[in-house]
Amino acid sequence: MQVLTRPPSGHPALVLNADFRPLSYYPLSIWPWQEAVKAVFQDRVDVVSTYDRVVRSPSIEMALPSVVSLKSYIDQDRAPAFTRFNVFLRDGFACQYCGSSQDLTFDHVLPRSQGGRTSWENIVAACAPCNLRKGGRTPRQASMPIRRSPHRPNSWQLQEAGRRFPPHYLHQSWLDYLYWDVELLP
Repeated sequence: MQVLTRPPSGHPALVLNADFRPLSYYPLSIWPWQEAVKAVFQDRVDVVSTYDRVVRSPSIEMALPSVVSLKSYIDQDRAPAFTRFNVFLRDGFACQYCGSSQDLTFDHVLPRSQGGRTSWENIVAACAPCNLRKGGRTPRQASMPIRRSPHRPNSWQLQEAGRRFPPHYLHQSWLDYLYWDVELLP
């Protein structure tokens, strides 16, 4: 990961909630500069920090926002959506049988053929080879123990999981609002 002193390509703006915490860590909550400027004019955000780059119209000139905060707080305690991405995030983007991060798929712990449902509590990330090897059997029947039992995460747990996957770059103006230990990052 790089800390950039020059604006990243496209001049994206980091989006913070009204409490100055990012809306999400993974993916990092960023908007294209056009969306940030639009939100400023709609009075939905406050500009916290700007780039040195300026955009102009016939009547105004404005520095491009690098960090914006929402004026209205978005509740982060809502239950996270059950999506493939969120399951992979919960499971650390690793197969729950062998630990591989390659070719991930969904796996029903209790197979659908045995009455298993598609839910947080019955789905884990699995690499394609492990999923194929397990087939329509339970982990016990296939002698494939699960590393971590599936569970329904709350929003805070997914946010914490997302913090383990920093983006490839961060702009210097974003660092005060993100909580990764920059010295320890690759």
